Amino acid sequence: MRLAVISDVHGNLPALEAVLADVAASGADTVVNLGDVVSGPLWPAETAQRLMALRLPTIRGNHERQLLSLPPQRMGASDAFASGAISAVQREWLAALPDTLALSPEVFCCHGTPASDLDYLLETVTPRGWLGPAEPGVRAATPQEVAQRLGSVRHGLILCGHTHVPRALRLNDGRLVVNPGSVGLQAYDDDHPRAHAVENGTPHARYALLTQHAQGWQVDLRALPYDWEAAARRAEANGRGDWAAALRTGRVGRWETPRPAVASPP
Repeated sequence: MRLAVISDVHGNLPALEAVLADVAASGADTVVNLGDVVSGPLWPAETAQRLMALRLPTIRGNHERQLLSLPPQRMGASDAFASGAISAVQREWLAALPDTLALSPEVFCCHGTPASDLDYLLETVTPRGWLGPAEPGVRAATPQEVAQRLGSVRHGLILCGHTHVPRALRLNDGRLVVNPGSVGLQAYDDDHPRAHAVENGTPHARYALLTQHAQGWQVDLRALPYDWEAAARRAEANGRGDWAAALRTGRVGRWETPRPAVASPP
């Protein structure tokens, strides 16, 4: 079995098209989408239309939940832009997506953790906030932390998104946890549960290709070129210089949330 895993498209249609072309060439049997499909200042309606037509197994992420449940005045700028752009039919499609999905007896899909679309599974936010490039405020989670966050999920392969960081971790009991990274956005800042930044360091679109062998799953974390300059110009045209910087570089060059003057409390 060959499984392609995409996540966190964030309305970046050129990045999605590059990934879908590579997936088609790979001969994947199944493609699964781990959520955060449309939120962002790019092409939310066009991205929803493209993915709806494909009928992929898809779960919703925190941004779908926020877009569907919060009043406009409480939404972040990315959710508000997408909410104003998508159609009623596209909104219904997002509302019908499940929070988690057992793709098979072997494969479980969640956006953040099985219990929360906001919490990180393979990363841990550190007690200190964003103080500079040397201290982004986030680190790789330990196997013990990951096992605790998985709770009662015992599937052999657990797929997650949300952090945009491509990573694979095999737990002591043999369970394999894979984050494919983000199709559409390679750096961001956040303030949940405290200020931090996530950076992949290049603007390439990310996804994962997993191949099942008798000995276990082979994990191929792929990084693809696409026209990220077009995406950055689109973000700038829609008033999001922070996104434009991240799209061009894979690094946080401008901040959406205020940068704290001192370290955040533990």
